[in-house]
Amino acid sequence: MVINKFVFWRVKLFLYFLIFIGCISRPPQEKGGFKKTDLVELTQLDSTLHLDIRYATNNNFVGRPVYTEARAFLQRPAAEALVKVNKELKPLGLGLVIFDGYRPWSVTKLFWDITPKQYKKFVANPKQGSRHNRGCAVDLSLYDLASGKQVEMPGEYDEMTKRSYPNYMGGTKEQRKMRDLLRSKMEANGFTVFEVEWWHFDYKDWRFYRIQNIPFSAIK
Repeated sequence: MVINKFVFWRVKLFLYFLIFIGCISRPPQEKGGFKKTDLVELTQLDSTLHLDIRYATNNNFVGRPVYTEARAFLQRPAAEALVKVNKELKPLGLGLVIFDGYRPWSVTKLFWDITPKQYKKFVANPKQGSRHNRGCAVDLSLYDLASGKQVEMPGEYDEMTKRSYPNYMGGTKEQRKMRDLLRSKMEANGFTVFEVEWWHFDYKDWRFYRIQNIPFSAIK
């Protein structure tokens, strides 16, 4: 037990150290003209969007909260496109559940620093920044309107295995059907799925927005 507690506290202190380093580090400096950042809270545009912000809980691959608030934001055009997807799903008895949207750059750096080399393809390199940092990427899934329960997919959110690939042929026929339905609705509204994550979608205009490191508390 003493060894286990010692290891636990060493890991915990290391995570706090990485968060501290992420906070004092700076995002990459980008040249050129960019659109003005206009991050909007998704639930203010559509209250029927469900939130399951795992990074504000212990239920994530870090094992502890990295957000102080369970909120989700996107650049306004991306947010409006997402609301449209949600409306298109309602006649099918489905809605969108949001895991993550805009992500401060310091959190992306933390993810990169703690992720083993063999899993780096599942996280963004902070030297280039993430499309989440630009407010133009969203992690999401589907939920059933009648029951409020999340729809089963071939793999779990943030699972770093081949089950996360959008073209993975395992799982059940119904799970693949739901995954592909989500993809088709998102792609029809200006989003593109990430090549190794069925839940991650980038908005078409992501290149036109700067990498940001704004904390949630500073977004009005």
